[in-house]
Amino acid sequence: MASLGVILKHPDDFYPLLKLKFAARHAEKQIPPEPHWAFCYTLLHKVSRSFGLVIQQLGPELRNAVCIFYLVLRALDTVEDDTSIPSDIKVPILNAFHRHIYDRDWHFSCGTKDYKVLMDQFHNVSTAFLELGRGYQEAIEDITQRMGAGMAKFICKEAVNGPVLGWKIISLGRGLVGKPLPKPVICLKGSGLIGSYKLQPGSSWVETVDDYDEYCHYVAGLVGLGLSKLFHASRMEDLAPDSLSNSMGLFLQKTNIIRDYLEDINEIPKSRMFWPRQIWSKYVSKLEDLKYEENSVKAVQCLNDMVTNALIHAEDCLKYMSDLQDPAIFRFCAIPQIMAIGTLALCYNNIEVFRGVVKLRRGLTAKVIDRTKTMSDVYGAFFDFSCMMKSKVGKDDPNSTKTLSRLEAIQKTCRDSGSLNQRRSFMVESQPRYNSALVIALFVLLSIIFVFLFTKQSTNSN
Repeated sequence: MASLGVILKHPDDFYPLLKLKFAARHAEKQIPPEPHWAFCYTLLHKVSRSFGLVIQQLGPELRNAVCIFYLVLRALDTVEDDTSIPSDIKVPILNAFHRHIYDRDWHFSCGTKDYKVLMDQFHNVSTAFLELGRGYQEAIEDITQRMGAGMAKFICKEAVNGPVLGWKIISLGRGLVGKPLPKPVICLKGSGLIGSYKLQPGSSWVETVDDYDEYCHYVAGLVGLGLSKLFHASRMEDLAPDSLSNSMGLFLQKTNIIRDYLEDINEIPKSRMFWPRQIWSKYVSKLEDLKYEENSVKAVQCLNDMVTNALIHAEDCLKYMSDLQDPAIFRFCAIPQIMAIGTLALCYNNIEVFRGVVKLRRGLTAKVIDRTKTMSDVYGAFFDFSCMMKSKVGKDDPNSTKTLSRLEAIQKTCRDSGSLNQRRSFMVESQPRYNSALVIALFVLLSIIFVFLFTKQSTNSN
């Protein structure tokens, strides 16, 4: 629950926050009785409470498939992310992971905390996977194979450059449009030559925007493709075009990469560098220089360039969501996308991205989850957050023309839908409002809760 001070500034957040709290508790109680399924859902709520909540939008059959899809990719990510595993052991596991999920006896001890539990008891995930319909199994196997191959490809790049890269698996997301998927690479350790790439020792492999899009495709676009395959296997949706599915993933992934700049650049023992050199080198000599106060102007310009790059996927996302037919699947997809454009609006032109954590307040998140019901709500949210960004575009920003063009294209799509007047504008508020009646009600409710807890504590002590 958000802090009392924040609720008093935004009293209309209280009811959605309360509903979200009860929904989270309800979701945690909806654990299937079978031991292997109980393990899967319990672990899901531990490794990602937010995804564990959003997944509740789905019906039981599809929810099970998406749960296993998520855990399989988390397990794959755990293997890749464990730096204690030698490359000659790690690469074969990544390439064969899509076969291991059919083996009830397979497990591989690695990772830490909840992820170690996942790997040590992976037989529970495999057992649940084998109970899914064949269409679901084929979709999960296909994406696992492609993602594992993508991870294995970049292991060699890390071997030369050091651990500058970490995989950031997300909850939602065709190969790169117009480009064949990359061929397997040969790593000549120490030579500085990897396939067709020549890299300078110590540099980030994310040199170009194409590299950036390729990385995001492997860790997020493929997730989007996989989810579209699962939706199709459920017989509730037509199979979406790969290009649109890929954009759904890239929009979320690029938002995460932008928001998490400071966390990634301060990673110990080695920075994780996801921003492409093609963009940041226009502003600073080294990516880490963006966090220093003397580079604030250039840092914000670079940030705005990155946000503008992410916005290119927004129209594809709107098209993808407008084609969805099942209300539950729609909500499952729409909520994260609204959160993404809201986060971009908050990050745009905001120096705080380089100083600390920038994220939407929890009350606004609760509103998005509570009130996102139809495509009209999505158009409204994208329109409002685009307006918010548009108001922050400065004429002296070197990318202002491109940024405005992309924002106006998003707004045009929303206006052309003809549904903007059918939704409440709850995403963007002009200023905090104090509702005296709600403040009093909140005070009374908190008093009741306090008395209840005090009485319970006294009873237990006696």
